[in-house]
Amino acid sequence: METIKLKIDGIEVECPKGSTILAAARLANIEIPTLCFLKDINEIGACRICVVELSNGRVVTSCVYPAEDGMEVYTRSPRILEYRKKTLQLLLSNHRRECLSCVRSGHCELQELCQQMGVDDEAKYDGVKTPSTLDDSAPHMVRDNSKCILCRRCVAVCEKNQAVGVIGANERGFRTFIGSAFEMGLGDTSCINCGQCINVCPTGALYEKDFTDEVFAAINDPEKYVVVQTAPAVRASLGEAFGLPIGTDVEGKMAAALRRLGFDKVFDTNFSADLTIMEEGTEFIQRVQNGGKLPLITSCSPGWINYCEHYYPEFLDNLSSCKSPQQMFGAITKSYFAEKMGIDKEKIVCVSIMPCTAKKGELKRDDQAGAGLPDVDFSLTTRELARMIKKARINFLDLPDEGFDDPLGEGTGAAVIFGATGGVMEAALRTVYEILEKKPLGDINLTAVRGTEGIKEATVKVAGIDVKVAVASGTANAKILLDRVKAGEQFHFIEIMGCPGGCVNGGGQIQQPGYVRNNVDIRALRAKALYENDANRPLRKSHENPEVQKLYKEYLGEPGSHKAHELLHTTYKAHKINEFKF
Repeated sequence: METIKLKIDGIEVECPKGSTILAAARLANIEIPTLCFLKDINEIGACRICVVELSNGRVVTSCVYPAEDGMEVYTRSPRILEYRKKTLQLLLSNHRRECLSCVRSGHCELQELCQQMGVDDEAKYDGVKTPSTLDDSAPHMVRDNSKCILCRRCVAVCEKNQAVGVIGANERGFRTFIGSAFEMGLGDTSCINCGQCINVCPTGALYEKDFTDEVFAAINDPEKYVVVQTAPAVRASLGEAFGLPIGTDVEGKMAAALRRLGFDKVFDTNFSADLTIMEEGTEFIQRVQNGGKLPLITSCSPGWINYCEHYYPEFLDNLSSCKSPQQMFGAITKSYFAEKMGIDKEKIVCVSIMPCTAKKGELKRDDQAGAGLPDVDFSLTTRELARMIKKARINFLDLPDEGFDDPLGEGTGAAVIFGATGGVMEAALRTVYEILEKKPLGDINLTAVRGTEGIKEATVKVAGIDVKVAVASGTANAKILLDRVKAGEQFHFIEIMGCPGGCVNGGGQIQQPGYVRNNVDIRALRAKALYENDANRPLRKSHENPEVQKLYKEYLGEPGSHKAHELLHTTYKAHKINEFKF
């Protein structure tokens, strides 16, 4: 590889030829501030925060300007520091500065840069404010363009990572705003509710619909019996809201915090993840043995389901009919658990803590009321749970580790890894292999489908069949894989997660700033926590979960039974993309 040498702030730096100044600086641990920059997807030099000065006096944007051999660069000269400060002041000139009440206060990238650069609340430039018109038409989020800085990160992630592209820059000049075509509400587009745009937004312009007040009200209602379930990926991210390193597993403290918030029962979605494997694994076996529609495609990710219904309806028959673990849990809570505990199901409020914003929309889908009531009443993100803990003044870091409640608190290692891309596939194959082979699986770690690559493939011999599997995460990668299937490529089983990296990088996880996202593999660190959790569990296969076995023995009969289908399975329907009415 050909390299070049240049000087940055007097330090000699060697970098690959073709590198930008920003990339070269980072090789030397010289941090240049950025706002709009997202590595590989949004390298547009729009915000002008990353400007640097060359020895010839030119001021250039380091995120797009190429490093050259012999170049001398100054990243913090008085001129550059003044440029950056002035840029921030101009950004604030039409910004709704209500920082104390903003959902991002304390972890806003714009706020942080202003503090660093000495920009105070009294704006030097005060322009016409962008109107605070909220778009809350989507089931999962709100857009407030009065806090938008036009960085276009949301546009880039929607188009490039998700292949959805329902938002973009409308109008020009001072009238520019981010929105959907023809000024439609986001809820009227083919948005898949993934929330990846929220994850990358540097300010409070995008945020999930918050239902924490409603959950607090339910907890404090003596007529309600409020249970909570927590998804696998939440435990690998929640600690970040309290200053812990990315990927710290806080399962025990999370359970303790939920109990102190006042929930009547604290359960684990791992239970219904194991239940999902029993139903989905059975469905896969039946399709293979009876000539059913293949490939079978997993149905755990509601963002992916939305994408399939809108963009690839020809694959709806390939989708597993299983509900997601969130919805299965709710259905079992309001049927089996209610009957077992002698509780009126009408009084049960089922709350889920999810790494996902699409789960909010999933609650409103048809055919999600197995017990005659909505399976789940409220779905909160990891961020919403963090806000509840802080609002209740619970000292999270000092909490002891506690376990989950019985009987819906038992989960295996196979369930834990649902939160990482490839985890559902690995969990399913652990069970399918042992059911068909009628013997223990030697090495249960299916490493071929692990990792954060967008598409992974493997062939596993099961009962004399070479089972060809594929895993995709992020709907842009799903598009690539499905187009290959349409072109004739054969697979038996496909796992798709709507978010890149899977649920560990879900749209409801704790937000990390751009400079962290650009330099740290957040997905890998959080996934590592889940795989370590799996490795340390005594039970690592879903069919070994004693509480799931008991559920089938006492209530459901067997996987795929009529009663199981009534409670745990669902249907899908095709949607037309952006059917405009004039």
